[in-house]
Amino acid sequence: MKAEYINPFLESAKLVIEQVVQIRPETGQLGLKDIKFVENYIWIQIGLNGQMNGDIVFGLSEEVALKMVSAMMGGFVISEIDEIGRSAISELGNMISGNASTILYNQGVRVDITPPKVIQSAQSAGFQPAQALTIPLIMDGIGELDIQVLVAS
Repeated sequence: MKAEYINPFLESAKLVIEQVVQIRPETGQLGLKDIKFVENYIWIQIGLNGQMNGDIVFGLSEEVALKMVSAMMGGFVISEIDEIGRSAISELGNMISGNASTILYNQGVRVDITPPKVIQSAQSAGFQPAQALTIPLIMDGIGELDIQVLVAS
C-alpha cells in the first residue's frame, strides 16, 4: 500500500471541507487501520477504476455528519440523517473524489470514480473487514472525518 495514494484525497478533502463547511481541517496521524463497521457511523464509499483499483471510504460518526450537513446547509440545524442529509453527505464524498481524480490525472494517473454510496448500517456495507491506509481530518467544533483508502493496484 503506497502512502501517495491517499495524498490526493487528503488534499482534496481539506479543500472541499474548507469551502463547504467553512472550517479548515487539521491532518491527523497517517496509519494502517483495520476497518470495522460499527453502528451510528456513516460511510461514503467510492469505487476507483483504472490505473488504481479499489475503494476510497470516508467514515464519520452520525453526530459529525449532522454537524457537517448543518454547516453545508448554512447553519440550518438538522437532527437526523434523512434523505436530504444523505444527499448532502453523498455530494461531499463526490466533490472530494472528483477533485482527487483531477489531481491524480494531473499526476499522470488515470482513474474513474463510481457514484458515492452512503452506508449507514454495518450489515448493509457488504465490506469484509480489511486493512486500509487511514488518515483522520480533525475539524474544530465538529469532529473527525476518516479517509480510508483500500487500493488493490
